[in-house]
Amino acid sequence: MSTILEPGQIEAAASAPPFLYLPPANLFALRAERLDALVQGNALGDYLQLIASLCRVQQDLLDNPPLPTPQYSERQRLCLEHGLPPLAADSLVREGHWLAYLNALLERYPMPAAAQLIAAINTLREARDEQRKLWGIALLTGQYSAVPAALVPFLGAALQAAWNHWLLNLPGTELKAGDSLCQCPACGSPAMAGVIRHRGKHNGLRYLVCSLCACEWHVVRVKCVYCEQSKGLEYFNLEDDRYAAGKAPLRAECCPGCKRYLKQIYLENDAAAEALSADLASLALDIRLDEEGYQRLAPNLMLAPGGE
Repeated sequence: MSTILEPGQIEAAASAPPFLYLPPANLFALRAERLDALVQGNALGDYLQLIASLCRVQQDLLDNPPLPTPQYSERQRLCLEHGLPPLAADSLVREGHWLAYLNALLERYPMPAAAQLIAAINTLREARDEQRKLWGIALLTGQYSAVPAALVPFLGAALQAAWNHWLLNLPGTELKAGDSLCQCPACGSPAMAGVIRHRGKHNGLRYLVCSLCACEWHVVRVKCVYCEQSKGLEYFNLEDDRYAAGKAPLRAECCPGCKRYLKQIYLENDAAAEALSADLASLALDIRLDEEGYQRLAPNLMLAPGGE
């Protein structure tokens, strides 16, 4: 049976923005290129180079996965049927299939010269799978004190590669919004940052970027993604002589109500900007906002912030 739409409904359907965008198949290569471009003049240049090298291995894991493309499961079908994330991180991380990506990453990552990195790699290689899973669970649940800081980039890279591979191989389906604005509809993880698009008929719309699988979902602008209020939101950015006032490619949307913030990337001001690399390159802004009394809830799985 077909449904007849009234003229107003037709216009609304035609203009409704896509709810979800999948990441590009070369996401990690793009991240590596962007990190390379951000190294010069950044106080964390060496760290950005480390993450760029991990991103290249992540891309290799995506292009040459250590496990076959997973089969569509009955559990995923039921999750989709009931509006739940089909790649729920809180359950899949405990099952441990992602450990194959960690093993492959440790094998394919070029042995570094730095003693601290060598020690981190050896620690992960020698650890039992149960311990690795515990670290992965702690990282995804924000229990950073339970994960040695030097291990975080390697664990985060493996987790991201696994979930990104699974996401890109999900059967074409329509995902539904999570219980919270900042919850990824694909895996249930929190958003890492927002991206303001600048092309096409949906120019100016905000999409949040998942910290784990890199899925992007639409959330209206000028609304706190944590407490959902719009009153009094403020926007902060680092001073940069390269950009005119109000034209910074990255700004933090700060909520005076719940005292939380989320970074946003404005592609209109930098078309090549990318969420993870922009976030890591702007950690000075996090320090400033912490001093102003704002709390960050958005995780970046390639960085251990210290504390809970």
